[in-house]
Order: sequence, then C-alpha cells, then structure tokens
Amino acid sequence: MNFDEQRIHHAFKDKDWQEIKTHDTWQIFKIMAEFVDGFDKLSKIGPCVTIFGSARYQQDNPYYKLTEDIAYKLTKEGYGIITGGGPGAMEAANKGAKTAGGKSVGLNIELPFEQSSNQYIDPDKLITFDYFFVRKLMFTKYAQGFVVMPGGFGTLDELFEALTLIQTKKIGHFPIVLVGKKYWSGIIDWLKNTLLEEKMINADDLFLFYLADTAEEAVKHINDFYSKYLLKPNF
Repeated sequence: MNFDEQRIHHAFKDKDWQEIKTHDTWQIFKIMAEFVDGFDKLSKIGPCVTIFGSARYQQDNPYYKLTEDIAYKLTKEGYGIITGGGPGAMEAANKGAKTAGGKSVGLNIELPFEQSSNQYIDPDKLITFDYFFVRKLMFTKYAQGFVVMPGGFGTLDELFEALTLIQTKKIGHFPIVLVGKKYWSGIIDWLKNTLLEEKMINADDLFLFYLADTAEEAVKHINDFYSKYLLKPNF
C-alpha cells in the first residue's frame, strides 16, 4: 500500500476500504465492456462523419436546419453520420442522415438529467455509454471527419481533443470543419492573437481546421480532403 492509499485507508474502516478497492477493480470490466460493445458495433458501419453541436437548438433555430442540411448532403455523398445521440444539433444531424436514407448513429451518454436519445437514430446503431472518455474515443476512432456546429463546453471539449490528437500525431490528420464563421471568430482571434503570439502553438496548427458558413462549403471541404487519400480508420 503506497502513502496515498495509507492516508485514504485511515479515513475508512477496513471493511469500507476493501469495498472501495473491490469497486474500483470491477469497474475496469464495466469500462472494458463499453469499449467492446462500441468497437463491435461501430467497426461495421463504414466511412462516417461525426457532427457535434449544442443540445439546446430548437427546430426553429437556423443552426438546426443547417445541421440537418449538412448531414443530408454528407449522407448523399456516401458517409454515415455519427452524433451524441441527443436533442438539438444531434437530432438535426441524425434527422438529415435518416431523411437521406443513410446510416444514422447515436452515441448517447447517461447523465443526471437523463438525456434521451432522439428518434432518428437507427435502432441497431444506438449505443449508450456511462463514461465520457469511452464515448469520445468512439467519436474519433470511427470518424473520417468532424463537422463542429456552434455549441458549448461539450462541443469545445470534443473539438480541442481532436485538435490535440492530430497536433501530437496520435491520430492521422482528418478534416475538421467549424461551421459559423461569426460564431467561431472570437476563438479564432484568441488562437491567433494570444496562443500563436505567445508561441503556445505553431502557425501550422491553425490549418488543422477549416471555417465554413454553408452546407456546400462543409461537404466540399471533406470531399476535397479525401480526393487525395483513401478513406481509412484514424487508429
């Protein structure tokens, strides 16, 4: 038992400590089960694009319709669509894929406020996760591109994780499209005027993503990228 474990152990009775240790050990198998289930289902779906964005869009939000249109056009180009499985941008993307007759995948997450899956996901392509880190791996591993719609903390988390993995060459370079030039302008200015100026990133890192305003621009960027490469998994 190391020093940190000793300090924790003294805070609990022997029986309680053993229960904690046992719980942590068995949790590994639950995590493994989520990985196995995700790998098994997603390895069969073929080339896909993951679409991120806010869960707060209502159907009358212009971003909702734009997300739906992007997903529809990508599906017509032969891509499946992967989303977080919930409402808002996720629902719009799954709806676009479903309307186009393509593969519509939802990677849902168990949350305290009980996010429910949307109705446009193919029943055999809905997976519900307990662990964010397992879910985020699936978003990246089985996507040949990211389309990032306006969103909040969760969207930013997924965006910057992908950028970090590409920057550090942990995965191959794949297209990342930020949709909504006005929405993303503040972050882009910060990247250029603060991070780049302070030499926290290289100038080349600013080319890891592409800015678009229309569905046509987003789809064209992904198609142009893969006109030079064979589609393949990122890991």
